[in-house]
Amino acid sequence: MEGSIKCSANYVPLTPITFLDRAAVIYPDSVSLVHGDVKYTWKQTRQRCVRLASALAQLGIAPRHVVAVLAPNVPAMYELHFGVPMAGAVLCTLNIRHDSSTVAVLLKHSEAKFLFVDYEFLHIAEGALKILSNTSAKLPQLVLIPDHDRQVPSRSNTNSTSANLDYDSLLAMGKLDFDIRRPEDEWEPISLNYTSGTTSSPKGVIYSHRGAYLNSLATILLNEMPSMPVYLWTVPMFHCNGWCLTWGVAAQGGTNVCLRNVSAGGIFSNIAKYKVTHMGGAPTVLNMIINAPAGNQRRLPGKVVIMTGAAPPPPHVLFKMDELGFRVVHSYGLTETYGPGIVCTWKPEWDSLPQEVQAKIKARQGLNHLGIEEIDVKDPVTMKSMPPDARSIGEVMFRGNTVMNGYLKNIKATKDAFNGGWFRSGDLGVRHPDGYIELKDRSKDIIISGGENISSIEVESVLFSHPAVLEAAVVARPDDYWGETPCAFVKLKDGHEASVDEIIKYCRDNLPHYMAPRTVVFQDLPKTSTGKTQKYVLREKAKALGSMSKSKSKL
Repeated sequence: MEGSIKCSANYVPLTPITFLDRAAVIYPDSVSLVHGDVKYTWKQTRQRCVRLASALAQLGIAPRHVVAVLAPNVPAMYELHFGVPMAGAVLCTLNIRHDSSTVAVLLKHSEAKFLFVDYEFLHIAEGALKILSNTSAKLPQLVLIPDHDRQVPSRSNTNSTSANLDYDSLLAMGKLDFDIRRPEDEWEPISLNYTSGTTSSPKGVIYSHRGAYLNSLATILLNEMPSMPVYLWTVPMFHCNGWCLTWGVAAQGGTNVCLRNVSAGGIFSNIAKYKVTHMGGAPTVLNMIINAPAGNQRRLPGKVVIMTGAAPPPPHVLFKMDELGFRVVHSYGLTETYGPGIVCTWKPEWDSLPQEVQAKIKARQGLNHLGIEEIDVKDPVTMKSMPPDARSIGEVMFRGNTVMNGYLKNIKATKDAFNGGWFRSGDLGVRHPDGYIELKDRSKDIIISGGENISSIEVESVLFSHPAVLEAAVVARPDDYWGETPCAFVKLKDGHEASVDEIIKYCRDNLPHYMAPRTVVFQDLPKTSTGKTQKYVLREKAKALGSMSKSKSKL
């Protein structure tokens, strides 16, 4: 319309680093970070982040340079989420469960200029640099994050002299009058996140300032997070930048309670000590909470909202969490969608339903949050929407402003992911008549037995409801006759016993017979650091078992 002018008065590129400026003004003396005996206010946190940005700039960090970090949920990890982008650089958070060879691959691929490393993982970083020194790659400068958590004794005999710099010395170099480098274009990268299971073909997911800003606000809303919440960090900050709540908590002037190691005792004690209002975690964290020894459990000071994702939580887990005083918010997303992209928003009319029915509804993934424009369940070939009948399976697809920019240095993978104008998740699901989406499986995890599609999620849900089962995962076992049969890997609760025949009978009593596992293996389940079961490991084990039909024919 005539008279409209786009200028600096009415258009400023979106970036979540502005949340810190606001928090330091509104909540200057409120506690921003707590970790053992260490506490900072929002005023102090902003000063430390400005000094960090200034020091990085002095040491040659320029816009779009990558700065990597290998650290658990400690204050420095939080500060890097602001300090690095305030220097115009891109933060690359690395999974602390990676070994040296994987870290070396990711450092080389990202071309990181700096590597910040927590003292506990210094040996991993030094191993990675040793591997890189035998290649043509330029080595990043190492910065050691020392032990400030006096509750956790140092397990490393190394000191700052074994690294190029230490974190405190770096901050001391910085100046408070540093001119923060804000993005000229909000689509500029703010972070780089490598997907789970990265091997020789790393997928580096690029996040923009715009996407991070919008997803931070979306996660605040879907968590119903008020001003000054108390957030317990059980979600790794290296995973999707803590589902973008590293920035989101600052927007609300909340308190970040850092937790180096996640345990049931640590969760309950921190909730009681700091009056935690919000937290997050994969279903494995929920499982840890509901199965905590009586000596670790404590009465909650108030209702605690816990956002869960990574894998659909079994209904009985949701039911027990509610009994303990937690309100579970079930979300779903991928690294490519900045973490949560879909949320199972609760409707008041569901309050009157039986608790078992409520739990089943809550286990659905739901609908897009406000940062995602649209989600759909589509035929991946024709791109036609599947009917909302709760039965027709298609691929879950996303479209919106909180979808990644693309994969670093992999234009083919980016184009494939966006083929058809939507982001293809690779997850299979159905849409219910009310529009809510429910995942059925990863496309590679669906089990096809005798021509029938079997959802491993449905079988796992039944297994979880068995009173002796702590954890369960179901994968396909090759079969000469059926093609594939369900193979269940089960971990029992301490002090409980169950036989293979008992588990199979229980499933047959609660599922159509063709869906019941024909094989049960009792063992611990391999996990990623974000709580996802590593099904590819279990698939290899099931494959090694060979065909059940063949083995029976030999008997």
